[in-house]
Amino acid sequence: MKAIVTGSSGFLGKSLVRNLREDGAKVIRLVRNDFKTDSTSILWDPMKGIPDTQSLENSNVVFHVAGENLANGRWTASRKKRIRDSRVVGTKTLVDSLIKLEQPPGVLVCASAVGIYGDRPGELVTEDSPAGEDWISKLGVEWEASASPAVEAGIRTVLLRIGVVLHPDGGMLKRILLPFKMGVGGKLGQGTQTMSWVSLRDAIEAFRFCADNASINGPFNVCAPERVTNAEFTLAFGKAIRRPAFLKIPSFTLKLVFGEELSGVMLGGASMSSAKLESTGFQFRDHDLSVTLSNMLST
Repeated sequence: MKAIVTGSSGFLGKSLVRNLREDGAKVIRLVRNDFKTDSTSILWDPMKGIPDTQSLENSNVVFHVAGENLANGRWTASRKKRIRDSRVVGTKTLVDSLIKLEQPPGVLVCASAVGIYGDRPGELVTEDSPAGEDWISKLGVEWEASASPAVEAGIRTVLLRIGVVLHPDGGMLKRILLPFKMGVGGKLGQGTQTMSWVSLRDAIEAFRFCADNASINGPFNVCAPERVTNAEFTLAFGKAIRRPAFLKIPSFTLKLVFGEELSGVMLGGASMSSAKLESTGFQFRDHDLSVTLSNMLST
């Protein structure tokens, strides 16, 4: 199998590349910097294009997981532009190159996110639920729409709306591990906001499963069947690392540090249904948050 991967230096992309190569796939990484290139990578500019499109010919699958980290600082106007460009413009650039190939890929699997639903307290959202009204929700809609030319060109396209990906090597767990170990971790605000989560290995398996199954296309929620509140997550995480986790980080502190919009995302959430993905035959290996965290953090 020949697979093209964007975002291969990120938390999710790096793990996906490793998983593919362990299975014997030929992986070509699209990278933005010369110093990251090797014999299995080619340069691309997400804002402009891919000079060496010949290397993309006859690929079986393209995994598109590139996108600037949302949590690296306040959402200033310039940051929001970079976040949007990395997702919307980057996806358009990639898709424009793919649809012009003589032998386009069989399937394009794009990362999307739970943020498309916005803050939905008390509601179980499915892939048919309307998007939210905040900036990050509207960005999610635009992000997914930027892949639509691939659909129109006949490329099977899957959009994975991913929950919070859990693994101590990256993402949220890596960020909060030290504060919690120092005893200063705690729930965010009241802690009642829903957290739709998925283990890293299940997220990777979802990408692979959706690529391999020809009947799968369109949007799919990728989250464990068990949803928890932020307060429940906080207690489970503290228990897993054997540290107290009874502090509360006030809403006003989050707004002061992260700004109104990003703090709003941190204090909100959506309970995503995993039923559609499970109906295809996909099976999650990690269902229970407490058990998952204990297994990840016991070493």
